Amino acid sequence: MTVTFDSLRIDWFGYATVRLEGETGTVVYLDPGRYGVLDDVEPKDGDLVLVSHDHHYDPDGIRRVAHEDAIVVVHEAVDADEIDRVDEQPEVLPYEVERVREDESFVLGPLDLFTTPAYNEPDGPYTRDDGTPYHPEGEGCGFGVTIDGICAFWPGDSDVLPVHERLDVDLLLPPIGGSFTMDRHDVADLAETIRPDLVLPIHYDTFEALETDADAFVLDVARRAVPVVLDE
Repeated sequence: MTVTFDSLRIDWFGYATVRLEGETGTVVYLDPGRYGVLDDVEPKDGDLVLVSHDHHYDPDGIRRVAHEDAIVVVHEAVDADEIDRVDEQPEVLPYEVERVREDESFVLGPLDLFTTPAYNEPDGPYTRDDGTPYHPEGEGCGFGVTIDGICAFWPGDSDVLPVHERLDVDLLLPPIGGSFTMDRHDVADLAETIRPDLVLPIHYDTFEALETDADAFVLDVARRAVPVVLDE
């Protein structure tokens, strides 16, 4: 299902893979691939591909969505040598590749972008049994991108952080699966705080650890008078 929000068309393929298309035809992909979410599609229409961290780095997924002149923006910590399922560094891919840090703002053609920190607090709920966070600080980022005047924000795999509560965004694309990231309760509280024009949750139900009650999430957010929709 395609969700239309003002001049923006949004498609969630599963896991963290989202396609954003503006009225002017610009196409942006967030974290494309993994877990078979792109096995049946190969659009090759992406102008910009954003990769938040190593868990979401999938060279095959990038090739499936990016056209030959695409720009691929990857967090600086993504390192194929540290990922046992891939053997290609981002710079080997046949695209213009840019590395980014957290907390940057920049312009790519007609698009305004920014990054935010994305991590699990060591003393928070999303850690391993030994207490280490699944996503340590400095190893990933969230992405905000403004397309045709609409600012869409994907926090990446992260807890809710103080920086999120200061954001002014139109479209919030949060993970709600919990286990490794903020869960549906965390996100409902965040949505009430920043009050985006629309919340469209992603990164849930891909596998057992990400299973959640999306309908309950919708009711929770709607009760707080924040517009919310599912792409299912």
